[in-house]
Amino acid sequence: MASTESDMADLFVIGGGINGCGISRDAAGRGLSVILAEQGDLAQATSSASTKMFHGGLRYLEYFEFHLVREALKERETLLAAMPHISWPMRFVLPYSPGMRFESETPTSRLLGVVMPWMKGRRPAWLIRLGLFLYDTLGGRKILPGTSKLDLNTDPAGRWLKPGFGLAWEYSDCWVQDSRLVVLNARDAEARGATILTRTRVVSATRNGRYWDIVTEGEGGRKTWRARGLVNAGGPWVEDIIRNVACVPSTEGVRLVRGSHIVTRRLYDHDRCYFFQGSDGRIIFAIPYEDDFTLIGTTDKDHQGSPLDARCTDEERDYLCAFASQYFAKPVTAEDVVWSYSGVRPLYNDGAKSATAATREYVLSLDDGAGHDEAPLLNVFGGKITTYRRLAENALAKLAGHFPQAGANWTAGVALPGGDFPHDGVADLRLRLGSAYPFLTGAQVIRLVRTYGTDSFALLGEAKAWADLGPDFGAGLTGAEVDWLMRREFARSAEDVLWRRTRLGLHMNEEDVAALASWMERAKRREVPAA
Repeated sequence: MASTESDMADLFVIGGGINGCGISRDAAGRGLSVILAEQGDLAQATSSASTKMFHGGLRYLEYFEFHLVREALKERETLLAAMPHISWPMRFVLPYSPGMRFESETPTSRLLGVVMPWMKGRRPAWLIRLGLFLYDTLGGRKILPGTSKLDLNTDPAGRWLKPGFGLAWEYSDCWVQDSRLVVLNARDAEARGATILTRTRVVSATRNGRYWDIVTEGEGGRKTWRARGLVNAGGPWVEDIIRNVACVPSTEGVRLVRGSHIVTRRLYDHDRCYFFQGSDGRIIFAIPYEDDFTLIGTTDKDHQGSPLDARCTDEERDYLCAFASQYFAKPVTAEDVVWSYSGVRPLYNDGAKSATAATREYVLSLDDGAGHDEAPLLNVFGGKITTYRRLAENALAKLAGHFPQAGANWTAGVALPGGDFPHDGVADLRLRLGSAYPFLTGAQVIRLVRTYGTDSFALLGEAKAWADLGPDFGAGLTGAEVDWLMRREFARSAEDVLWRRTRLGLHMNEEDVAALASWMERAKRREVPAA
C-alpha cells in the first residue's frame, strides 16, 4: 500500500504472546497508534504453556537473582488487584527433609560448600526458612499472608505424603489463567485503539530511514504496513525475526529451554499446592487444576527445532512422575497422566552451563540504526509472565526518545476487562451472578466468574433459562459463550476455545469437539445467528 503520515502507525508489534500484547496495551493507553501481528492464535506458544502462576520465583534466590525476585514479588499483588477474576491467592506447602540437596552449580551451593563443606550440598532447614523470610519481605507484601510452619503429622496436607515428612512451611503465591491474561491484554489494547491481527505472519520488515515497511501474510492476503517503530516480541522466534525478517546484524540470541508439564486425575482432596525439592537439586510443583485434576511441572531441557514442535517427551513424563512419587504416598505413574503440554522459554543467551541456570531476567535491546536516529527496533528477550507489565513499561521507556508524545506510565492497578471489582470481592460477585441468573448451578457460576469476571453479565445477557444460551456443547460451554469468544476474544477455532480461552478440552470428548468445530465454521460463514 502507499503509506502517508496519516495512515502510519507509531508501533508495529510482532508477537501475540504476553509480552507483545502487554506492550501493545501499554502503548495504546499512552495514545500511540499500534498494530500487532501474531502468526497463529494469541498465546499459542510459550504464553499458554506456563505453570500458571504469578510468583517471585523462590528458587531464583539460590542464583542471587534478587532484583528479578523482588520485581516479581511486587508485581504479584499489583496484578492480583487488576485481575481478581483470572488470578487468585494460593498457598504452597514445602515439605522438608534433612536429605534435601542443592543443585550443585548454584551460587548458594558453591558458597555453602566453602563455608559449610560438611553439608555436602544438603539444604539445612534454617537456610530454607531464611529464603522464605526474604520471599515474604523483598516485595513489600500487603495482601497475601506470610509464611507459616506446619506439622505434617497433624495437618491434612501431610496425609497424602510418604511417612518421614514431619516439618513443612506454607507460603503464598498466586494462580493466573495464563492464556486468558494474554487475550484480555489484547482486548484492552484493541479497546484503546490498537489493531490486533491474528493468524497473520510477518514476512519481512525493512527499515527505510525513520520508518519501517512491514509485509504480512494473513487470511486477507498479503499487505504492507508502515510504522515509526518496530517491536520484536516474537518469543522463541525473536532471534529468527532479527536475522531473517528484519535482517539486522546482531550478536544477541536466545537459549530455547523446554518446560514440560503433566496433568493427572486429582491426587489429593485439599486446595493447596505442593513445592517439592528433588534429590537432583531441582524443584517441581503439584497444583490443583481445573477442579478434577492435578498439574505437575516443570522440567528444564534445552530445546532444538521449532518451538511449535515442543512436546513432553516420555523421558520428561517419567521424570515428573518419579519426582512426585518421592513425596506422594501413592506413586504417580504414566497411567495417571491424562494430558501433558510443553512450552519453550526464550531465555536470553548468557552462556550459562545448564538450562536451569540460564538467567530468567528479561533483556530489552534497542537498535535505532548506525546514527541512532533511524526508526527503532526493540528486541525483547526472555521475560516471566509475572513481570510482563513491568517489562512493557520498561519497553516504552526504552522507546521514549522516539515517541515524546507518549503519555506516562498508567497500567499499575488498572483493571483488565472483567476485573473491575475488589480483589476480595469474588464471593460477592458470585452471589450477584447467581441471583441474576438463578438457572446456573454453583459450579457454573464459579467457572464464569473465574473466566469472565464482571463480563459474565454481558455474556449471559437477557437469558432467563439455560436453553436461552444456545447449543450446549458439553462441560458447561454454550453457544452464547462461544459467540462471545469469537466476537470479543479473537477465537477462530475449537482449539482456541477449548485450550486457550478456556481449558474445557479436558472435560470434552471427540464428539463434543467435532460439534463445536462444525458450529464455529458455520458461524464464521454467518450461517449460525449469534446466540
